[in-house]
Order: sequence, then C-alpha cells, then structure tokens
Amino acid sequence: MCSHFPLCPSADSPDREASHVISAHPDQGWSLLCNGVVLFEDTGLLLPDGRVVAPHRAPVAA
Repeated sequence: MCSHFPLCPSADSPDREASHVISAHPDQGWSLLCNGVVLFEDTGLLLPDGRVVAPHRAPVAA
C-alpha cells in the first residue's frame, strides 16, 4: 500500500506503528496506517490478516 520513499515498515515488522497515517478518525478512536494496520487510540492494533494485537500502552506512574 505504501507509495512514498522511504517505504513504511510492513504490518509484520516490530516497528509497524511508524507507518504513515492515511486515514484518521479520532472521533471514532482509530487510524488506518499505510501498511494496512488499523491503530486504535488505546494502542491496540488490527493487522491486515485479521490478527489482533492487544493494547500495549506503557503503565502510568502514580
């Protein structure tokens, strides 16, 4: 899906969240990345093959 240079990381890459946002929907809490990953505001991910990555937000210090 990526058409710019340098190419974005693939959906299987550990740094997949570094891809460019191609469609942002902050009112709904998600964004579509250039590599086909749907990134949710809670840091959860939906990968193009349907796999789900649980939210991985860093713990908040009290």
